[in-house]
Amino acid sequence: MARYSKKEKVSEQTKEEAMVLAKGIQKPGQTKEQTKLVAQGIQKGIELYKKQHKEKSRDLDKKLRKAKDVLAQAPSENEELQAPKTGVNILPWSLLVLSWIGFTGFLYLSDFAG
Repeated sequence: MARYSKKEKVSEQTKEEAMVLAKGIQKPGQTKEQTKLVAQGIQKGIELYKKQHKEKSRDLDKKLRKAKDVLAQAPSENEELQAPKTGVNILPWSLLVLSWIGFTGFLYLSDFAG
């Protein structure tokens, strides 16, 4: 039975990217071993960046799930708050009737005055 090591394997793409970057910043007179060490340092930096990015992504996903759960529960509360509004609201209708009464009364009285 083979045991799995905790050390994650590095992808070939990451190794290639690190080597390309190391060669890009290579100084004149630098040995291959030194370039290889620089590439390993860059590779570790890339791995660390990817690890941190994954952690941030997981945290964001958790926050999004929590927000979705809150929003899923919220409509039932909103429906309860909106339920009393289903009846006929008398205020706008009464204001309309009063304004028409006032308007017709004004016209009626203006006929007597003029």
